[in-house]
Amino acid sequence: MAQKTKIAFIGSGGMAHAHAPGLKKIPGVELVGFCDVSRDKAAAAAAQYGGAAFRDPAKMLDAVEPDGVYVCLPPSAHGAAEMACIACKVPFFVEKPINRTVKQAEEIAAAVKRAKLTTSAGYMNRYRKGVNEVKRLLAKDPAAYVQGGWIGGAPRPAPGDKGIGSWWIRKAKSGGQFIEQVTHTVDLVRYLCGEATRVSAFAAHAFNKDIPGYDIDDALAVALELKSGGVACLYSCCASGATGGVSLQVYAPKTGAIFSGWGHDVTIYRAGKPEQQIAGEGDIFAIEDKAFVKAIRTGDASSIRCSYGDAVETLRITVAADESARTGKPMKLG
Repeated sequence: MAQKTKIAFIGSGGMAHAHAPGLKKIPGVELVGFCDVSRDKAAAAAAQYGGAAFRDPAKMLDAVEPDGVYVCLPPSAHGAAEMACIACKVPFFVEKPINRTVKQAEEIAAAVKRAKLTTSAGYMNRYRKGVNEVKRLLAKDPAAYVQGGWIGGAPRPAPGDKGIGSWWIRKAKSGGQFIEQVTHTVDLVRYLCGEATRVSAFAAHAFNKDIPGYDIDDALAVALELKSGGVACLYSCCASGATGGVSLQVYAPKTGAIFSGWGHDVTIYRAGKPEQQIAGEGDIFAIEDKAFVKAIRTGDASSIRCSYGDAVETLRITVAADESARTGKPMKLG
């Protein structure tokens, strides 16, 4: 008989719906609560997946006593949810980016460490087979140059929209595309190539017009100096309505890797050997979720590829890039 594991959600929007179906398929997992500032959203999710609806995270944790919690909130809405989980000593999974500010993220990370709490952050690409094969090769053949990012358009909120369109386009709420979306690429650079020591960035504005409430950068060009000695050029652009996509390219003396698309399909090149192609997993959220549930059940967090504390370092780079673009000055890291 499968071990029973009760899971609750704080935030009942798109990312909650990305995780809930896969969690429901794990034997023994029961979804017991959904919490949201919109009671209607919480109630709709609870009706679809099971459990009760709440507006207050602390009251939900007290009422349903979950074994684990998913925190799926906009960047600026973090803080109280994580601290409520820590106060109740409940392991939590937090979607990226984990916060809007480094200061608050550091405070949460310190509280997690004191509580010795199991956590996971939603950098699902760390679980991909292709990514980990490239990581294995780069361990002996470090990258000299990396480039990548995300290109596309910006959401245009409809009147009365309270979903992603209402916060993604607002600097104070999302931080902008580089912090909110290209955080995935930044995290992969860290995972594959190690930490950055310095960042410098330049922003473009005034290309997206007539989007009510829009005040984020239209594009960002970011240069990273890596502790390994390599360099990276990363980018974001949400002012391209004609074409776009997700990409990452890694070049080392004997190894090359070209990742493409949201699934990060990869072609791997090795000097003197045939090229290798590895398709990205379509069920990557389910793979990530199984690792978190396993850690909850066993008390062994080795299956988790990115803890909350680790994710703070990714946030630190994206926020520094934003600050560099704002001030026109390079930012030191570490």
